Amino acid sequence: MNRPASRHGEDLPDMTLRLRPAARDDVPLILDLIRALADYEKLAHECVASADALAATLFGEHPAAEVVIAECDGEAAGFALFFTSYSTFLARPGLYLEDLFVYPHRRGRGVGLALMRHLARLAVERGYGRFEWSVLDWNAPAIAFYRRLGAVPMDGWTVQRLTGDALRALAQS
Repeated sequence: MNRPASRHGEDLPDMTLRLRPAARDDVPLILDLIRALADYEKLAHECVASADALAATLFGEHPAAEVVIAECDGEAAGFALFFTSYSTFLARPGLYLEDLFVYPHRRGRGVGLALMRHLARLAVERGYGRFEWSVLDWNAPAIAFYRRLGAVPMDGWTVQRLTGDALRALAQS
């Protein structure tokens, strides 16, 4: 997708935005974007992703997720990493957005909106019943952005997670 970028109808000076599926050669870039996201979310201490692990899980025999890279004027601007979920109530798959990140110097230029539109189109083209994601409760700019898109919070639902020792303990019980 190539187009001049705009925000709320404003034309921006000659910026070309391109979205493309990530390829194996993009693994170092994807890792850089993930680390930048972890820094932004104040979770760098939890980021243990490696290039080898990303190559295996994103581009191996059974890819666990897909990645779309956003480029502005030929430079990486951001990414979206997503995978297929499933709704038993709908009896249909869904698209789950794990991560969306735009480098700070590229924000406010329509990159995030372009990524979200692209994912929504993919979900519709694939016949998915939902497009879902989580957002940190302190991330007011992201929450406001998602509200402008028409997203609604899932009140009454709380994300639960098992990792590390707790995950191993349950598996062994």
